[in-house]
Amino acid sequence: MAFYEYVTKEQLAGFDKYKYSAVDSNPLSVYVMHPFWNSVVKVLPTWLAPNLITFTGFMFLVLNFLMLAFYDFHFYASAEGQIHVPSWVWVAAGIFNFLAYTLDGVDGKQARRTNSSTPLGELFDHGLDSWACIFFVATVYSIFGRGVTGVDVSKLYYILWVVLFSFILSHWEKYNTGILFLPWGYDVSQVTISIVYIITAVVGVETWYIPLVWNFHYRDLFTIMILGCSFAVTLPMSLYNVLKAYRGNTLKHSSLYESFLPFLSPVLLFLLSTLWVLLSPTDVLQHQPRIFYLMVGTAFANVTCKLIVCQMSNTRCQPLSWLLLPMSGVVLLVASGLATHTETLLLYAWTSAVVLAHIHYGVSVVHQLSDHFDIYAFSLRKPRSD
Repeated sequence: MAFYEYVTKEQLAGFDKYKYSAVDSNPLSVYVMHPFWNSVVKVLPTWLAPNLITFTGFMFLVLNFLMLAFYDFHFYASAEGQIHVPSWVWVAAGIFNFLAYTLDGVDGKQARRTNSSTPLGELFDHGLDSWACIFFVATVYSIFGRGVTGVDVSKLYYILWVVLFSFILSHWEKYNTGILFLPWGYDVSQVTISIVYIITAVVGVETWYIPLVWNFHYRDLFTIMILGCSFAVTLPMSLYNVLKAYRGNTLKHSSLYESFLPFLSPVLLFLLSTLWVLLSPTDVLQHQPRIFYLMVGTAFANVTCKLIVCQMSNTRCQPLSWLLLPMSGVVLLVASGLATHTETLLLYAWTSAVVLAHIHYGVSVVHQLSDHFDIYAFSLRKPRSD
């Protein structure tokens, strides 16, 4: 693979000065998960590289996504009268999800334990977290699926965007304040999702057909929990922290434009993908929801990773991501009606291009920073000096 220098010399210089600063005030995380992770990290071998732990956890989420894609590609399996996902798959999904969450919690502890903390480790961790959003959202959706007893794919599309914007809020905070305020919703959601997978394996998806009270279903509780965490907890806390920095005269960007610049590309991505959904001549979201979600989630991860690079290197955020230019052309092609008979093929081709472009970006950045810090990304051994 040919590597491209995505990280500028200015950004590399910024990484040299970078110091990790984060606040985790979630009671579940502080009093339950961190003590658990402190116990887990002690059993890990000291030769195990933190980035390898991070990547393994991420791959558990990808495995969950692929496993449910095999058994429930179009999200109909949980509906009445359909062949349901086997119980063992839900057990595996619950275990894999909790393992991914656990490994995501211990990678930083392993880095400090082995004295191998670097800015690359944090970038690698948060970069994969941005991509993980689509994998755990699409996977947990299979519990309810679509149809009469489930959630419509169009509704989940907007729920997905709520999750994505909730994720980027934390890095927008850090871009403006220099401090990463870890969101409360993440820990609660990961523990809840893992438990719900296991419960589904035991009681079956039919249990979720029964209303909790009157006509209020579990699917509605699922929606309210996501929206509630985002709009009642994450958004107010993010705005409060940025406002607090402004009043304390510690805000890193003086103008309103510079402060909100990180939202430009994500908002444009949302508008472009929503236009595609609304103008699609073949109703592509209804026919290929999983692929469309993957395309949106991967494009979002690419945009977010570039923000994280700027945030960590203390450089100005890029106004526009280059990925939006060809995507504009794709959406224009759909809107013009020229892709009416080939829209599904176009979606698959564009999704493949986005995934490959993001992988190339990630591998190139990791390679570039590994060379800069003179380390191996997945090993604690030091490169030989000439």
